Amino acid sequence: MKNIIKFLIALISIAAVSCTDSVEDREAVAIGTAPVLVAPVNNLTIVLDKTKPNDLATTVVWNYAAYEGTPTIVNYSIEFAAAGTNFASPTVVATSTDRFKNFTVDELNSAALNSGFPPFVVSSIDVRIKSTVGTTGSVVQTSNSYTIKLTPYPAWPDWGIIGSATPTGWNSDTNMDYDLATKTYSITMDMVVGAYKFRLDDGWGTNYGSSSATGGALVLNGSDIPITVAGSYKITADFNAKAYTVKKL
Repeated sequence: MKNIIKFLIALISIAAVSCTDSVEDREAVAIGTAPVLVAPVNNLTIVLDKTKPNDLATTVVWNYAAYEGTPTIVNYSIEFAAAGTNFASPTVVATSTDRFKNFTVDELNSAALNSGFPPFVVSSIDVRIKSTVGTTGSVVQTSNSYTIKLTPYPAWPDWGIIGSATPTGWNSDTNMDYDLATKTYSITMDMVVGAYKFRLDDGWGTNYGSSSATGGALVLNGSDIPITVAGSYKITADFNAKAYTVKKL
């Protein structure tokens, strides 16, 4: 008899846990109140400083959303979009189950770059909060939006060219433009007869050269690259593949 009683108690305990789990896992079924974006304020201007990556850049704050029906966990996404596009193609830059998100300088910079906003340019960015419930992300509510003005910095290595063939000679580098899609660097400029090299962060610690005037493999600490005919050139370099191309325009 004692064993039967213990068995019945165990069954009741399992049933109670199962009921609790099913209630907790059950998703809300109806829209209630949308989240309300509180901060950052409209027209906030932020210029990100590459030398302070761990500093607090801003905090995004919102009021909780409410849903009708069985209580469940509400997930929040912070979205960025180009100002005035009505979030036609938003980018999710962070998620949370809380009502705020702190962004360091580095985190906010990555969020801007990953959303397609270029470095060294003041971009107007619309910010909003999207709330969803349950594991399927159903029943979506979106907040109001604010527009911030954000200037990010490049989050990739700074490569440039230097040499007698360039406008500044061997005195200083001319920075190359980075293509986030192709992971290549390029520059178009007028060059004179002479030579040049690629170098990293305006120093000679890491530099590449080659003996070929038309492109090919890059050689660490290699020869000066010759320019034999003056004119306008487009030079493209892939420092991952260690290769470059030279095109006279």
